Amino acid sequence: MNKKFKHHLPIRTKLALEIERKYCNIEIKEHALMQLFWESTLSCNLKCRHCGSDCKIDKTNCDMPVGDFLKVLDGIKAYLKSQGEDYHRIFVIITGGEPLMRQDIAECGFEIYKRGFPWGMVTNGYALTPDLFRKLQAAGLHTMTVSLDGLSDDHNWMRGRNDSFERAVRAIKLLIDTHIHSREAFDIGVGPIKFDVVTCVNKNNLKTLHQIKDFLISLGVKEWRLFTVFPSGRAADEPTLHISNEEFVYLMEFIIETRRERKIKASYGCEGFLGKWEGRVRDHFFKCSAGISVASVLSDGSISACPSIREDFVQGNIYKDDFMDVWNNRFELYRNREWAKKGICANCSFFRYCRGNGMHLRTPDGGISRCYLFGG
Repeated sequence: MNKKFKHHLPIRTKLALEIERKYCNIEIKEHALMQLFWESTLSCNLKCRHCGSDCKIDKTNCDMPVGDFLKVLDGIKAYLKSQGEDYHRIFVIITGGEPLMRQDIAECGFEIYKRGFPWGMVTNGYALTPDLFRKLQAAGLHTMTVSLDGLSDDHNWMRGRNDSFERAVRAIKLLIDTHIHSREAFDIGVGPIKFDVVTCVNKNNLKTLHQIKDFLISLGVKEWRLFTVFPSGRAADEPTLHISNEEFVYLMEFIIETRRERKIKASYGCEGFLGKWEGRVRDHFFKCSAGISVASVLSDGSISACPSIREDFVQGNIYKDDFMDVWNNRFELYRNREWAKKGICANCSFFRYCRGNGMHLRTPDGGISRCYLFGG
Protein backbone atom coordinates (compact mmCIF):
# COMPACT_ATOMS: atom_id res chain seq x y z
CA MET A 1 0.00 0.00 0.00
CA ASN A 2 3.05 2.30 -0.11
CA LYS A 3 3.38 2.59 -3.86
CA LYS A 4 2.24 6.06 -4.95
CA PHE A 5 -0.07 6.70 -7.87
CA LYS A 6 1.15 9.06 -10.57
CA HIS A 7 -1.37 11.78 -11.36
CA HIS A 8 -1.01 14.00 -14.39
CA LEU A 9 -4.15 16.03 -14.98
CA PRO A 10 -5.03 17.02 -18.55
CA ILE A 11 -5.48 20.77 -18.99
CA ARG A 12 -9.20 20.27 -19.67
CA THR A 13 -9.60 18.47 -16.32
CA LYS A 14 -7.69 21.21 -14.50
CA LEU A 15 -9.90 23.90 -15.99
CA ALA A 16 -13.03 21.97 -15.04
CA LEU A 17 -11.72 21.49 -11.51
CA GLU A 18 -11.04 25.22 -11.20
CA ILE A 19 -14.62 25.99 -12.22
CA GLU A 20 -15.89 23.38 -9.75
CA ARG A 21 -13.72 24.92 -7.01
CA LYS A 22 -15.23 28.36 -7.54
CA TYR A 23 -18.73 26.92 -7.57
CA CYS A 24 -17.97 25.06 -4.34
CA ASN A 25 -16.81 28.32 -2.73
CA ILE A 26 -20.22 29.81 -3.49
CA GLU A 27 -21.94 26.74 -2.03
CA ILE A 28 -19.87 27.05 1.14
CA LYS A 29 -20.79 30.70 1.55
CA GLU A 30 -24.50 29.98 1.08
CA HIS A 31 -24.47 26.53 2.83
CA ALA A 32 -28.02 25.79 1.71
CA LEU A 33 -29.17 22.55 3.31
CA MET A 34 -30.14 20.04 0.59
CA GLN A 35 -29.86 16.59 2.16
CA LEU A 36 -30.73 15.56 5.70
CA PHE A 37 -29.89 12.05 6.90
CA TRP A 38 -31.86 10.59 9.77
CA GLU A 39 -30.16 7.73 11.61
CA SER A 40 -33.50 6.35 12.76
CA THR A 41 -32.13 3.28 14.55
CA LEU A 42 -28.94 1.44 15.43
CA SER A 43 -30.66 -1.93 15.29
CA CYS A 44 -29.86 -4.22 12.38
CA ASN A 45 -30.84 -7.66 11.13
CA LEU A 46 -27.39 -8.42 9.67
CA LYS A 47 -23.82 -8.30 10.92
CA CYS A 48 -21.87 -6.83 8.03
CA ARG A 49 -18.10 -7.11 8.07
CA HIS A 50 -17.65 -3.59 6.72
CA CYS A 51 -20.09 -1.80 9.02
CA GLY A 52 -18.66 1.50 10.24
CA SER A 53 -21.22 2.01 13.00
CA ASP A 54 -22.16 0.24 16.21
CA CYS A 55 -25.17 -1.60 14.82
CA LYS A 56 -26.41 -4.71 16.60
CA ILE A 57 -28.26 -7.73 15.25
CA ASP A 58 -30.52 -7.86 18.32
CA LYS A 59 -33.39 -5.39 18.73
CA THR A 60 -32.58 -2.98 21.56
CA ASN A 61 -34.00 0.34 22.70
CA CYS A 62 -32.06 2.50 20.28
CA ASP A 63 -34.77 3.89 17.97
CA MET A 64 -35.19 7.65 18.06
CA PRO A 65 -38.88 8.50 18.66
CA VAL A 66 -40.17 9.75 15.33
CA GLY A 67 -41.75 12.74 17.03
CA ASP A 68 -38.32 14.01 18.05
CA PHE A 69 -37.13 14.02 14.45
CA LEU A 70 -40.37 15.55 13.21
CA LYS A 71 -39.82 18.49 15.59
CA VAL A 72 -36.52 19.08 13.77
CA LEU A 73 -38.30 19.07 10.40
CA ASP A 74 -40.99 21.41 11.70
CA GLY A 75 -38.28 23.80 12.89
CA ILE A 76 -36.46 23.67 9.55
CA LYS A 77 -39.71 24.25 7.68
CA ALA A 78 -40.69 27.24 9.86
CA TYR A 79 -37.25 28.81 9.53
CA LEU A 80 -37.01 28.46 5.75
CA LYS A 81 -40.56 29.76 5.25
CA SER A 82 -39.68 32.82 7.36
CA GLN A 83 -36.70 33.42 5.05
CA GLY A 84 -38.80 32.98 1.92
CA GLU A 85 -36.88 29.81 1.00
CA ASP A 86 -38.25 26.55 -0.36
CA TYR A 87 -38.14 23.78 2.25
CA HIS A 88 -39.21 21.21 -0.37
CA ARG A 89 -35.63 21.24 -1.67
CA ILE A 90 -34.43 19.28 1.38
CA PHE A 91 -34.34 15.56 0.72
CA VAL A 92 -34.61 13.37 3.82
CA ILE A 93 -32.72 10.06 3.72
CA ILE A 94 -33.63 7.49 6.36
CA THR A 95 -30.72 5.31 7.37
CA GLY A 96 -29.52 3.25 10.33
CA GLY A 97 -28.65 0.61 11.39
CA GLU A 98 -31.28 -0.92 9.20
CA PRO A 99 -34.31 1.39 8.92
CA LEU A 100 -36.65 -1.50 8.09
CA MET A 101 -36.07 -2.78 11.64
CA ARG A 102 -38.45 -0.04 12.78
CA GLN A 103 -42.00 -1.36 13.08
CA ASP A 104 -43.30 2.14 12.35
CA ILE A 105 -41.09 2.85 9.33
CA ALA A 106 -43.99 3.43 6.93
CA GLU A 107 -45.63 5.79 9.42
CA CYS A 108 -42.33 7.65 9.80
CA GLY A 109 -42.10 8.08 6.05
CA PHE A 110 -45.68 9.28 5.76
CA GLU A 111 -45.20 11.92 8.48
CA ILE A 112 -42.10 13.21 6.68
CA TYR A 113 -43.95 13.25 3.35
CA LYS A 114 -47.00 14.93 4.90
CA ARG A 115 -44.79 17.81 5.99
CA GLY A 116 -43.70 18.40 2.41
CA PHE A 117 -40.25 16.78 2.48
CA PRO A 118 -39.36 14.19 -0.18
CA TRP A 119 -37.69 11.16 1.38
CA GLY A 120 -35.74 8.04 0.54
CA MET A 121 -34.01 5.17 2.26
CA VAL A 122 -30.75 3.21 2.38
CA THR A 123 -31.41 -0.47 3.16
CA ASN A 124 -29.88 -3.93 3.03
CA GLY A 125 -33.24 -5.13 1.69
CA TYR A 126 -33.44 -8.12 4.03
CA ALA A 127 -36.83 -7.23 5.53
CA LEU A 128 -38.41 -5.67 2.43
CA THR A 129 -41.51 -7.79 1.79
CA PRO A 130 -44.03 -6.97 -0.96
CA ASP A 131 -46.57 -5.83 1.65
CA LEU A 132 -44.12 -3.51 3.41
CA PHE A 133 -42.95 -2.14 0.08
CA ARG A 134 -46.52 -1.20 -0.87
CA LYS A 135 -46.89 0.60 2.46
CA LEU A 136 -43.66 2.53 1.86
CA GLN A 137 -44.84 3.51 -1.60
CA ALA A 138 -48.13 4.74 -0.20
CA ALA A 139 -46.16 6.72 2.40
CA GLY A 140 -44.45 8.72 -0.36
CA LEU A 141 -41.15 6.88 -0.76
CA HIS A 142 -39.14 8.61 -3.52
CA THR A 143 -35.82 6.74 -3.64
CA MET A 144 -34.16 3.61 -2.31
CA THR A 145 -30.62 2.29 -2.28
CA VAL A 146 -30.15 -1.47 -1.85
CA SER A 147 -26.81 -3.08 -1.03
CA LEU A 148 -25.58 -6.09 -3.01
CA ASP A 149 -21.97 -7.02 -2.28
CA GLY A 150 -21.40 -9.75 -4.80
CA LEU A 151 -22.98 -12.95 -6.00
CA SER A 152 -24.51 -15.37 -3.51
CA ASP A 153 -21.51 -16.64 -1.51
CA ASP A 154 -19.63 -13.32 -1.46
CA HIS A 155 -22.67 -11.31 -0.45
CA ASN A 156 -23.65 -13.76 2.29
CA TRP A 157 -20.06 -13.77 3.59
CA MET A 158 -20.07 -9.99 3.78
CA ARG A 159 -23.51 -9.71 5.37
CA GLY A 160 -23.27 -12.57 7.85
CA ARG A 161 -26.48 -14.44 6.95
CA ASN A 162 -26.86 -17.26 4.43
CA ASP A 163 -30.14 -15.95 3.00
CA SER A 164 -29.13 -12.29 2.76
CA PHE A 165 -28.37 -12.51 -0.99
CA GLU A 166 -31.78 -13.99 -1.72
CA ARG A 167 -33.48 -11.26 0.33
CA ALA A 168 -31.49 -8.45 -1.31
CA VAL A 169 -32.36 -9.73 -4.79
CA ARG A 170 -36.03 -9.91 -3.79
CA ALA A 171 -35.87 -6.24 -2.78
CA ILE A 172 -34.22 -5.25 -6.07
CA LYS A 173 -36.88 -7.12 -8.05
CA LEU A 174 -39.63 -5.28 -6.15
CA LEU A 175 -38.07 -1.97 -7.17
CA ILE A 176 -37.67 -3.05 -10.79
CA ASP A 177 -41.32 -4.11 -10.89
CA THR A 178 -42.42 -0.55 -10.07
CA HIS A 179 -40.87 0.50 -13.39
CA ILE A 180 -42.25 -2.44 -15.38
CA HIS A 181 -45.74 -1.81 -14.00
CA SER A 182 -45.48 1.95 -13.68
CA ARG A 183 -48.91 2.57 -15.24
CA GLU A 184 -50.60 0.43 -12.60
CA ALA A 185 -48.58 2.17 -9.89
CA PHE A 186 -49.73 5.61 -11.00
CA ASP A 187 -53.33 4.37 -11.04
CA ILE A 188 -53.17 3.77 -7.27
CA GLY A 189 -51.51 7.10 -6.59
CA VAL A 190 -47.83 6.11 -6.47
CA GLY A 191 -45.06 6.06 -9.04
CA PRO A 192 -41.91 4.05 -9.79
CA ILE A 193 -39.20 4.43 -7.17
CA LYS A 194 -35.87 5.84 -8.29
CA PHE A 195 -33.26 3.39 -7.02
CA ASP A 196 -29.73 2.16 -7.35
CA VAL A 197 -27.67 -0.80 -6.17
CA VAL A 198 -24.51 -0.19 -4.18
CA THR A 199 -21.61 -2.66 -3.90
CA CYS A 200 -18.72 -2.69 -1.46
CA VAL A 201 -15.69 -3.77 -3.49
CA ASN A 202 -13.22 -5.96 -1.59
CA LYS A 203 -10.66 -8.67 -2.24
CA ASN A 204 -13.34 -11.38 -2.33
CA ASN A 205 -15.56 -9.88 -5.02
CA LEU A 206 -13.06 -7.81 -7.03
CA LYS A 207 -12.46 -10.45 -9.70
CA THR A 208 -16.17 -11.19 -10.06
CA LEU A 209 -17.18 -7.62 -10.88
CA HIS A 210 -17.94 -8.57 -14.50
CA GLN A 211 -20.26 -11.38 -13.33
CA ILE A 212 -21.95 -9.06 -10.84
CA LYS A 213 -22.43 -6.51 -13.62
CA ASP A 214 -23.98 -9.09 -15.94
CA PHE A 215 -26.27 -10.30 -13.17
CA LEU A 216 -27.52 -6.78 -12.38
CA ILE A 217 -28.10 -6.09 -16.07
CA SER A 218 -30.09 -9.34 -16.36
CA LEU A 219 -32.31 -8.18 -13.48
CA GLY A 220 -32.92 -4.83 -15.16
CA VAL A 221 -30.86 -2.59 -12.84
CA LYS A 222 -29.95 0.72 -14.48
CA GLU A 223 -27.71 2.38 -11.87
CA TRP A 224 -24.87 0.76 -9.94
CA ARG A 225 -22.66 2.50 -7.40
CA LEU A 226 -19.39 0.92 -6.27
CA PHE A 227 -17.32 1.96 -3.28
CA THR A 228 -14.36 0.84 -1.20
CA VAL A 229 -14.26 0.82 2.58
CA PHE A 230 -12.17 3.02 4.83
CA PRO A 231 -10.58 1.81 8.08
CA SER A 232 -13.37 2.44 10.58
CA GLY A 233 -15.63 0.30 12.77
CA ARG A 234 -15.51 -3.42 12.00
CA ALA A 235 -13.75 -2.73 8.70
CA ALA A 236 -10.66 -1.44 10.50
CA ASP A 237 -9.61 -4.95 11.51
CA GLU A 238 -10.73 -6.86 8.40
CA PRO A 239 -7.79 -6.98 5.93
CA THR A 240 -9.80 -8.89 3.33
CA LEU A 241 -11.93 -5.80 2.82
CA HIS A 242 -9.10 -3.47 1.86
CA ILE A 243 -7.88 -3.65 -1.72
CA SER A 244 -4.33 -2.78 -2.75
CA ASN A 245 -3.37 0.20 -4.90
CA GLU A 246 -3.03 -2.08 -7.92
CA GLU A 247 -6.48 -3.50 -7.27
CA PHE A 248 -7.84 0.03 -6.92
CA VAL A 249 -6.50 0.84 -10.40
CA TYR A 250 -8.26 -2.30 -11.69
CA LEU A 251 -11.51 -1.05 -10.15
CA MET A 252 -11.17 2.38 -11.76
CA GLU A 253 -10.52 0.80 -15.17
CA PHE A 254 -13.49 -1.54 -14.72
CA ILE A 255 -15.82 1.39 -13.99
CA ILE A 256 -14.53 3.34 -16.98
CA GLU A 257 -15.01 0.31 -19.25
CA THR A 258 -18.54 -0.30 -17.90
CA ARG A 259 -19.53 3.33 -18.44
CA ARG A 260 -18.35 3.10 -22.03
CA GLU A 261 -20.55 0.04 -22.61
CA ARG A 262 -23.66 1.98 -21.51
CA LYS A 263 -25.54 -1.17 -20.50
CA ILE A 264 -25.65 -0.09 -16.86
CA LYS A 265 -24.67 3.25 -15.36
CA ALA A 266 -21.74 2.48 -13.08
CA SER A 267 -20.08 5.06 -10.87
CA TYR A 268 -17.65 5.25 -7.99
CA GLY A 269 -19.02 6.49 -4.67
CA CYS A 270 -18.20 9.84 -3.10
CA GLU A 271 -15.24 8.37 -1.23
CA GLY A 272 -12.60 10.94 -2.05
CA PHE A 273 -10.69 12.96 -4.63
CA LEU A 274 -9.40 10.69 -7.40
CA GLY A 275 -6.88 12.79 -9.31
CA LYS A 276 -6.48 11.50 -12.88
CA TRP A 277 -9.74 9.53 -12.59
CA GLU A 278 -11.81 12.62 -11.81
CA GLY A 279 -14.49 13.16 -14.44
CA ARG A 280 -14.16 9.59 -15.69
CA VAL A 281 -15.72 7.34 -13.03
CA ARG A 282 -18.49 9.66 -11.79
CA ASP A 283 -20.93 12.10 -13.36
CA HIS A 284 -19.45 14.87 -11.23
CA PHE A 285 -16.16 16.00 -9.78
CA PHE A 286 -15.40 15.16 -6.19
CA LYS A 287 -16.49 17.49 -3.45
CA CYS A 288 -17.25 16.72 0.16
CA SER A 289 -20.64 18.33 0.77
CA ALA A 290 -20.68 17.36 4.45
CA GLY A 291 -21.60 20.42 6.50
CA ILE A 292 -22.04 22.44 3.31
CA SER A 293 -25.28 21.04 1.93
CA VAL A 294 -25.51 17.75 3.86
CA ALA A 295 -26.40 17.27 7.52
CA SER A 296 -27.57 14.42 9.71
CA VAL A 297 -29.47 13.76 12.89
CA LEU A 298 -27.99 10.69 14.56
CA SER A 299 -29.83 8.19 16.73
CA ASP A 300 -28.78 9.90 19.97
CA GLY A 301 -29.84 13.33 18.68
CA SER A 302 -26.35 14.43 17.62
CA ILE A 303 -26.26 16.98 14.82
CA SER A 304 -23.56 16.04 12.34
CA ALA A 305 -23.00 15.96 8.59
CA CYS A 306 -22.61 12.70 6.65
CA PRO A 307 -23.50 9.80 9.01
CA SER A 308 -20.16 8.15 8.14
CA ILE A 309 -18.23 10.93 9.89
CA ARG A 310 -16.74 10.25 13.31
CA GLU A 311 -18.40 11.52 16.47
CA ASP A 312 -15.44 13.87 17.02
CA PHE A 313 -16.98 16.19 14.42
CA VAL A 314 -20.49 16.41 15.92
CA GLN A 315 -21.70 20.02 16.10
CA GLY A 316 -24.63 19.89 18.51
CA ASN A 317 -27.62 17.88 19.69
CA ILE A 318 -31.32 18.31 18.93
CA TYR A 319 -32.20 17.74 22.59
CA LYS A 320 -30.42 20.90 23.69
CA ASP A 321 -29.81 22.94 20.51
CA ASP A 322 -31.94 24.41 17.75
CA PHE A 323 -31.03 22.56 14.54
CA MET A 324 -31.05 25.57 12.22
CA ASP A 325 -29.05 27.65 14.68
CA VAL A 326 -26.41 24.93 14.71
CA TRP A 327 -26.52 24.64 10.91
CA ASN A 328 -26.13 28.37 10.36
CA ASN A 329 -23.60 29.19 13.06
CA ARG A 330 -21.41 26.14 13.57
CA PHE A 331 -19.94 23.65 11.05
CA GLU A 332 -16.99 26.02 10.53
CA LEU A 333 -14.47 23.17 10.44
CA TYR A 334 -16.48 21.64 7.59
CA ARG A 335 -16.64 24.87 5.60
CA ASN A 336 -13.11 26.10 6.14
CA ARG A 337 -10.73 23.18 5.69
CA GLU A 338 -7.46 25.04 6.15
CA TRP A 339 -6.92 23.11 9.39
CA ALA A 340 -6.55 19.96 7.26
CA LYS A 341 -3.30 21.19 5.69
CA LYS A 342 -1.04 18.91 7.67
CA GLY A 343 0.88 15.71 7.06
CA ILE A 344 0.66 14.61 3.42
CA CYS A 345 -1.87 17.40 2.78
CA ALA A 346 0.46 20.20 3.91
CA ASN A 347 2.15 20.86 0.57
CA CYS A 348 -0.08 18.92 -1.80
CA SER A 349 -0.88 20.79 -5.03
CA PHE A 350 -4.25 19.02 -5.22
CA PHE A 351 -5.47 20.42 -1.88
CA ARG A 352 -7.17 23.34 -3.66
CA TYR A 353 -9.49 20.78 -5.29
CA CYS A 354 -9.98 18.10 -2.63
CA ARG A 355 -9.81 20.40 0.45
CA GLY A 356 -8.30 17.60 2.46
CA ASN A 357 -10.56 14.85 1.06
CA GLY A 358 -13.81 13.58 2.55
CA MET A 359 -14.49 14.48 6.18
CA HIS A 360 -15.17 10.80 6.93
CA LEU A 361 -11.49 10.16 6.18
CA ARG A 362 -10.18 12.65 8.75
CA THR A 363 -8.95 11.31 12.09
CA PRO A 364 -9.66 12.95 15.47
CA ASP A 365 -6.21 14.58 15.49
CA GLY A 366 -6.84 16.15 12.07
CA GLY A 367 -4.84 13.59 10.12
CA ILE A 368 -6.12 11.52 7.23
CA SER A 369 -6.86 7.78 7.29
CA ARG A 370 -6.69 7.31 3.52
CA CYS A 371 -5.59 9.26 0.46
CA TYR A 372 -6.73 8.07 -2.95
CA LEU A 373 -4.01 10.08 -4.67
CA PHE A 374 -0.98 8.66 -2.94
CA GLY A 375 -2.18 5.28 -1.78
CA GLY A 376 -2.74 3.87 1.68
